[in-house]
Amino acid sequence: MRAVAVVGNPKPASRTADAAQRLAVALGADEVELIDLIDLGAGLIGWGDERVKAAVAQVQASDLAIFASPTFKATYTGLLKLFLDQFATATGLEGVVAVPLMLGAGPAHALAPDLLLKPVLVELGAITPAPGLYQLDSAYIDDPKAAEYAARWSPVIAAITAL
Repeated sequence: MRAVAVVGNPKPASRTADAAQRLAVALGADEVELIDLIDLGAGLIGWGDERVKAAVAQVQASDLAIFASPTFKATYTGLLKLFLDQFATATGLEGVVAVPLMLGAGPAHALAPDLLLKPVLVELGAITPAPGLYQLDSAYIDDPKAAEYAARWSPVIAAITAL
């Protein structure tokens, strides 16, 4: 399964990027391509930037897309929102299995991936067969929730991506 990790952290090479790549591997990805949105810079603000178009096409060609963001002001970052705006509503992520992943400082925002990010992915046409995953950014490496999540949902994601 070919996966892409789309990371909306304004810090390059972030813990969010690492967590997204780890999750993709745990879910069965053979290869994980990283789209660190901060690298696309001002191209995300307008329309027609070639690097942004290539990133959109990369996501659309993947079997699995992990959409990852740190929790900023109780939601995902504006950087991720700018990228998601590049996709056509209802069809932009058609056929792509998507998993929302958010990292935060405390458990107060644990529902953010499902309440805030997942509905946007569904609106763009993504297949979202699993709940989102929220992890503490200070403990994501050793967090058993990621392994439990992968054990529960990787068979579902593998079955859907094989269709």
